[in-house]
Amino acid sequence: MSKFPLLGLLLWSSSLMAIEQPRYTVLQDFGSGIEIRQYDACIIAETEIKATDADQAGNLAFKRLGGYIFGANRTKQSIAMTAPVSQAKSEKIEMTAPVSQTLKTEGVWLVSFVMPKSYTLATLPVPNDPAVYFKTVPARKVLAIRFSGRWTEQSFSQHQAELLAAVKKNALKTTGSTWTARYDPPFMPGFMRRNEVMIELR
Repeated sequence: MSKFPLLGLLLWSSSLMAIEQPRYTVLQDFGSGIEIRQYDACIIAETEIKATDADQAGNLAFKRLGGYIFGANRTKQSIAMTAPVSQAKSEKIEMTAPVSQTLKTEGVWLVSFVMPKSYTLATLPVPNDPAVYFKTVPARKVLAIRFSGRWTEQSFSQHQAELLAAVKKNALKTTGSTWTARYDPPFMPGFMRRNEVMIELR
């Protein structure tokens, strides 16, 4: 059985239309899929999840956040799905790299979706579930490494190591911890999938 089945369903439901992605400009390309990007500011819908691991946290959070964008809000309004879906793991309580799934404390994760740019905090429909809330993420600069294949803890760890090696080699200053971004549903062939590991730069 593929990981994150609900995530696959959410992305599959939007597969017949262009899925909006966060806007960014490539500032520097180091090769090997590693580059510095400048991202525009965005709004995220976020929730806290208690779970034993990333897979369980992701599935529980996608049900809650997916419910919101598919109409579990006061106006019963559907909101377009965006990509990528990001996931991060951190031992720190304060997280400075949002738009991610973050281990806030042991067993507690922060999971978020980016909201389409057509919305503002004033125009987003109010969630029925008070556990879904919004945050404004300012424009930020990140270092990213892109890779294909099925996402696993092993692939994340491998590319995270490559990313952090690039940080050290180029004397970059970072803030927060790394996170992963997945752009495709689980049923997409591995060689066609786009995955990334990112870290915010100062």
